[in-house]
Amino acid sequence: MTGFGKSEISLENTRYTIDIKSLNSKNLDLNVRVPMELKHKELEMRKILADMLNRGKIDVYVNYDSSNSGRTTKINTELIKEYIAQFKEIDEYLSDEVLFTNAMRMPDVLVSESEDLSEDDWNKFVIGLNSAIENLNQFRTDEGKVLAEDFKIRINEILNLLSQVTQYEQARIETIKERLLKGLNEIKDLDQNRFEQELIFYLEKLDITEEKVRLKNHCEYFLETIESSESNGKKLNFICQEIGREINTLGSKSNHAEMQKLVIKMKDELEKIKEQILNVL
Repeated sequence: MTGFGKSEISLENTRYTIDIKSLNSKNLDLNVRVPMELKHKELEMRKILADMLNRGKIDVYVNYDSSNSGRTTKINTELIKEYIAQFKEIDEYLSDEVLFTNAMRMPDVLVSESEDLSEDDWNKFVIGLNSAIENLNQFRTDEGKVLAEDFKIRINEILNLLSQVTQYEQARIETIKERLLKGLNEIKDLDQNRFEQELIFYLEKLDITEEKVRLKNHCEYFLETIESSESNGKKLNFICQEIGREINTLGSKSNHAEMQKLVIKMKDELEKIKEQILNVL
């Protein structure tokens, strides 16, 4: 589910800003970017994030204000010498000034050093991280409430359309019967008993009672599941698949123009649910 959370932590020498963004994903996919001095804490941060965030593509950015960080910068002399030696191998006629200038432009020649976070500062950082996660989850919760109301409206509309199917069932049977009788009238020596047997067999094959019952049950189960406080996005997705199967079977058995129109409307409502179901955790 999409969302955004942010927090700021002010320590003695540094001010950190934590930004967390989430996008839809079937699993938890964490991308954590932290300053160098927090690299040794990255695994702990990932564990906290994994425990509090169920799934989604999560991007975490930790930035710091270096103006008050008390950091010191040193020159990596050994690396500079190595760069100069390699440049000389390429062109031995380069002047010392050019060699030094080029070497200083290379990566990692300036080493930034700072003291590790104290236990007290780390605890403050964790509080800030938890705050950013809670803000993200609140964003997700608010979005989820909106989606839940939309899903309820669409599922209830499917149930409403299903209730309208009944009015066409008798006409559907009569239409099928007339169609069969018309075809069989062209056959000489029609056996009326045999016709009745074939008609019953044909109507049993096209009976939609079970599909109607299962579709109603799946829709009610969907409404029941969406009220659960637990993470249920995957479960709702599975229920949607079952609803889709029953609607498709209903459509293939309908053999009636008005019933097929109702089935198309059901499919349209279900498709709109499917478009958003991945947004549910």
